[in-house]
Amino acid sequence: MIIVRTPLRISFVGGGSDLRAFYHQSDGRVICTAIDKFVYAIVKERFDDLIYINYSKKETVERVDEIQHDLVREAMRITGVDKGIEITTLADIPSSGSGLGSSSSITVALLHALYTFKNTLVTAEHLAQEACRIEIDILGKPIGRQDQYAAAYGGLNQFTFQSDDTTQRLPVKVSTAARRRFASSLLLYFTGITRKADEILSRQQSNMDAAEKRRYMQTMVELVPPFVHAVTLEDMDTCAKLLDQNWRLKQQLADGISNPAIEDMYRVAKAAGAQAGKILGAGGGGFLLLMVAREKQNQVFKAMSAYRELPFMIEESGSKVIFDDRAYSSK
Repeated sequence: MIIVRTPLRISFVGGGSDLRAFYHQSDGRVICTAIDKFVYAIVKERFDDLIYINYSKKETVERVDEIQHDLVREAMRITGVDKGIEITTLADIPSSGSGLGSSSSITVALLHALYTFKNTLVTAEHLAQEACRIEIDILGKPIGRQDQYAAAYGGLNQFTFQSDDTTQRLPVKVSTAARRRFASSLLLYFTGITRKADEILSRQQSNMDAAEKRRYMQTMVELVPPFVHAVTLEDMDTCAKLLDQNWRLKQQLADGISNPAIEDMYRVAKAAGAQAGKILGAGGGGFLLLMVAREKQNQVFKAMSAYRELPFMIEESGSKVIFDDRAYSSK
């Protein structure tokens, strides 16, 4: 049995510039971090030649082409595993519509587990590239490239997306004190709404043809370097101002990114002392990220008691094998 653990992520500024409709014309850039909430891929060799898959459904098939779970099917095709295997996926949070990049994390985890099953060592870069290939090129999902890279690498990073579909990673190097202060200023609340990101992202992609929408997105990209600089200086006030500006710009990119329920939730948080916030992922639901000074957090906790908080920390590790007991396996 092999168990791979792969982190989810939160994104601060620049999100959306990792879509091809934007970065094929000008470089995209985001700053994001992995968090200590995970998805798990469990792979176990079977005595028979059947393929067993366990997720919210259960599948038992004879051939890879018969698999309904598209991420499992394509990961098996790419890695060359084609029979005699049981695959289980698990997640710390709802695996759909959270805005935490869970779909891409699952893709990375599946690839990592299946390559390990084949005794093939792969780099984080390779995992990220192939996860992008599965989700964007093969399955045609209208998503970007930051989630796959954040899941594969872990840590706090700035990613730059270039017109030739390459992605450059620049780890954000900060002192332990700065990292601790930054992380401790972040709170995460579930909106109670899950949604399919594809529709919002498709609208956002098509809107990139409009000059005004591209200007909004370009401004969001330009917020990344000052945000990184502010983190390194422990300047949380500037981080909050940039995060708030990013959220106001993001809402201009497409319909459905915000809604009255989200606006009410954000209004409550701000009135209680939150400095800034944003909906993670495509928008429309999922999780609301807040920046709150430590001395104001008790007030925010009280005001937001009707919503479910998700405590978290920044996760330094990317996708990793946490269990492998195949000492006597023939694979």
